[in-house]
This record gives sequence, structure tokens and C-alpha cells, in this order.
Amino acid sequence: MKIKKISVYQLDLPLSEPYYLSGGRLKFESLDATFLKIETDLGIVGWGEGTPWGNTYLPAHGPGVRAGIETLSSSVLGLDPCKIHHIERAMDICLPGHLYAKAPIDMACWDIWGQVCGRSIADVLGGRYENGTLIASSISTGTPERMLALIKKYREQGYKLHSVKVGGDTELDIQRIRYLEENRQPGEKLFYDANRSWTRSEAITVMNAVSDFNATFEQPVETIEDLSAVRPITQSSISVDESLHTILDMMRIISGNLAEIVNIKLNRVGGLTKARRIRDLALANGIQCYVMATGGSVLADTEVAHLAQTIPQEFRLGTWACQDMLTVDVAPGRGARSVDGVLAVDDTPGLGVAPDEDLLGSPVAVYEI
Repeated sequence: MKIKKISVYQLDLPLSEPYYLSGGRLKFESLDATFLKIETDLGIVGWGEGTPWGNTYLPAHGPGVRAGIETLSSSVLGLDPCKIHHIERAMDICLPGHLYAKAPIDMACWDIWGQVCGRSIADVLGGRYENGTLIASSISTGTPERMLALIKKYREQGYKLHSVKVGGDTELDIQRIRYLEENRQPGEKLFYDANRSWTRSEAITVMNAVSDFNATFEQPVETIEDLSAVRPITQSSISVDESLHTILDMMRIISGNLAEIVNIKLNRVGGLTKARRIRDLALANGIQCYVMATGGSVLADTEVAHLAQTIPQEFRLGTWACQDMLTVDVAPGRGARSVDGVLAVDDTPGLGVAPDEDLLGSPVAVYEI
């Protein structure tokens, strides 16, 4: 089997309301999504998606995804999409780095491989656990009262896990965390995501000021070096997110004993092929995992649900469903959907969802042999 054609689509995915994070310094209103269709000479089709969370959150942006695919297309056309490591190697030689541009190609190849095997991507990745994954709500930065109102809105939908965005004003952050923890319900878990917005001093101040709540903080500072400085003089659990790009980063996190939790964002780390190595290294070292997309439609959410559902329950903390924040649905009624705050995949072969091509419109680029 060979890849004979790659079609690329672009679609804007508006958010239902403006979204703020990192202390309000980052604002998002719409996502620039890239959808990719790989067609094979045997008629099997796979789909991928690359949707960065704007262009200010990480070193990735929508036009860059499509430019990267243009460069990478010649390296994978004619290859067998089921030989995942050959595809990975070809892309890494053709274009070092640029993991976010490789992720949709990787995703589409896993979709095809699953269909060929007659198994879900989760099963091909090592085996699907039957129980689904808790979805973390994403609570935009605001006043403590407004943030609690957003949490209550998600509670009504069955959510018990909440990612609360903090950062920017240490005094207000301390107030936010104390107020929300005091109003947290039994069985409910909150983690506080600064998205790299604190300095070392600010992170230490906030984390130590609320240490009596035993809260978890995600990416409180910018770099792994910053985490190394903050870690010894704070007591709270730390989750690493934006500092984790490669398996080498994962090794540094482990060797420095920098975190109890990692957040594996598939688009950021280059797709499922590279993400499963990070998963395995985390599990081997007793580190718990969140698995998420950087953003995107039900296709991106379904991909992360597959990987998440291969992680044993005690190590699988949660995922995220960006689809719930969008006003556009590219695959109505299909794919992994939120049910009482849980995201799950079944044993449908491959990814298990494809977009409605009428909703995507005409391709913006086509590469073929």
C-alpha cells in the first residue's frame, strides 16, 4: 500500500466566547484549523488535523502547519502509511523540528493503519481500556466569582475536573485559588494552570501561599530550568505542559524529579508516534498523565481520547474537549463526544471519525503522485 494523494483543507473554528489565559495576556477568539486527507492506492483514506491554539501560545501557527505539509508531502508520497516509523523518519529528515506540522500526517497514517488492522487506534497503540477519560473543563481567567460561575456551568454538564487559568497578578491569583478551593465540591478536582506566566519569584509566592490546599500547578514558569529552580522550595505538585516537546525533555523532567504529572499535547509533540514514547517513559517512572490536543475539532479530541484510553486508570488523570468551546462542528454526531464529563472511544477501526467534506469546502492544496 502506498500514499498516492494528500489533500489539505483550511477552516476557521470560532470560539463560542473570547478566551483568556496566562493572566489575560493571551486572548483567543477563533482557531485556524488544517485538515488533511491521505488517500492510498488501495482506496483506504485517513484523516488528520493540525489546529494550534492561536499563534501566541506556542511556536506554531495555522499557516505554518500548511507550509510544513507542503514541504513534507514529497517525503511521504509513495510510502506505506502503515510503516509508521518509516513515515516518521522521512519527515524528520525532510524537515527537522516543526513537530506541529508533522502531527496531522502522523494522525492520518494511524487512522489508516487502524483500518487496515480492523482495530481502533487505541488497540493498535497497545490496548484500549473500556472506561473513558475524564474531561477537564477549561476555565478562562477572570474574577474569582466569574471563574466559579464557569465551573458551576460545567458541573451541570457532569464535569468533575477543571483546568483553572491563573497568572498575571499574584495577589489576585492567591485570592482566586483560595476562593475556588473553598467552594470545591467533594470528588471535584481543580488544577491551576499558569501557562508559563509567572516568574520564578511569583510562582514561589503563590504556590507557598496556598500550600495548605495541596493544589496542583501546571506549568507555573517558562522553562525546565525555571522549574528546576522553583521545585526545591515549593511543596505543591507540579504538572509540566508547554516545556514538554520531545522525549529528551521527558528525560530531563524525570532525571530532575521536576513533576508528578505531565501533559502530553499531541500536536505539540509531533503526533501519536512520538507521544506514545513519552507515555511509556512516564508510566515507567510512575508519572501521571493528561493527554490533550492544543485545540481543534472532534477529530483532534478523538485522537487524544484514543491515546488516553491506553493509559491505566491510576495514571490517566484526564483530557480536554475543545469541541465544546467551538461554534462549528465538522463531523456532526460522530467521533468521541462528551457524555457526563467523560470522553471515550469504542472499537471502531482507525480514528473512528471523518469530517463532512462539504463543510470543509475545497482543498487549499493537493499533492499527489
